[in-house]
Amino acid sequence: MTTNQKKPNQKFISHEHLDKIGEIAVYYGFTPSKSPSIEKADIDAAKDILDGDFIDDETDKHGRLPLHAEEKIAVMRMYQELEMYSLSQPIMLYFKDPCRGTQRKSAYSRYADLEILGPAGSIAEATLIQTARAMLVEEGYTDTAVEINSIGDRDSITKFSRELNAYYRKSINEMTPECRQLFKQDPFELLSSRTEAAASINAGAPKSMDFLSESSRRHLEEILEYMETLKIPYSINNSLMGNRKYCTETVFAIINKANGDAKKTDDRHILAIGVRYNGLTKRLNMKKDIPGVGISILVDQGKNDLRKIVSKVKRPIASFIQLGVESKLLSLDVIERLRQAKIPLYLSLAKDRLGAQVSSVERHHTPYIIVIGKKEAVERTAIVRETETHSQNIVSIDELPKYMKKIEIQYFKK
Repeated sequence: MTTNQKKPNQKFISHEHLDKIGEIAVYYGFTPSKSPSIEKADIDAAKDILDGDFIDDETDKHGRLPLHAEEKIAVMRMYQELEMYSLSQPIMLYFKDPCRGTQRKSAYSRYADLEILGPAGSIAEATLIQTARAMLVEEGYTDTAVEINSIGDRDSITKFSRELNAYYRKSINEMTPECRQLFKQDPFELLSSRTEAAASINAGAPKSMDFLSESSRRHLEEILEYMETLKIPYSINNSLMGNRKYCTETVFAIINKANGDAKKTDDRHILAIGVRYNGLTKRLNMKKDIPGVGISILVDQGKNDLRKIVSKVKRPIASFIQLGVESKLLSLDVIERLRQAKIPLYLSLAKDRLGAQVSSVERHHTPYIIVIGKKEAVERTAIVRETETHSQNIVSIDELPKYMKKIEIQYFKK
């Protein structure tokens, strides 16, 4: 370190509304925040979209799991009231408690929520899934998988709804009275039904992914590519529909693959539910569209130490820059390796342009920068550059945690 290089004022950053399990979210770039209270206006705004606001638990142990549209509305209101649109986008928030004032109950205990608001592509879903899975590992759920579906953008949903209606009308004479009633209420109610009669009708029903626009298809393919790079087991579940009145694009769930082994974990099947809700701000008549995607972790193993308050976390001594598709695919793996070594970073994963990432680095004044470009991604290496001197070393991804730990120890000794 040169004599002109300034150290951070302190080794730690103070945080409010953070617990030990939430520290994982901080390593992935989330900011701990106090959960907003649900106001009467939020509940009133949610009234006309509550029908269909659920995901079915396939084990039939817990019935329908509410998606809590009123909570998403409260979060969007907080975004507006606190003028978060004026901050660097996207906004990534960790809530260790559910929104206060939630009225709908389910058989699951709510554990924590992660929300990403503002412009963010497929990296947003991948970050939510990776972060939630890391948190679930701490809870003891070490054998998880992801189920995912896409209902697409508004045009995709409209086309799919039209075809679904046409299919059911052709099959109406074959329906039981219960199925006919569900169809009259809402075709998506029938599509989501788990009864034997509905399953028979739905076996030949159209699938939402067959009607995706080109941009929606690309969005889903990118998410799947992230999961393949991270070696996350996944499958397509066409029955994951979300609430088409405000949900868009992806609906996903993290499931416990070992749900039959009571000795390892309890037998809950769905551990977390995630949805993208780009269509919500338009329904709320907000002046500007605000993309949003979030995941709710639904279970905990009663490990009280994971809920202990964490008032300080280590200040990052490095910022992370990724250049190109290949490096972005590798980025979440790199972050997880460094997280396990307790090496925090300043991140801007949702930013593709170099200029935007450099601006973020300059704002944080970190003494080191980790850069992964296309060449490094192919070679599975990273450039570690000292900000002040511009000296740099090329380090393999496998050796990077150990290398950065050594740098961190030396830096704070000086």
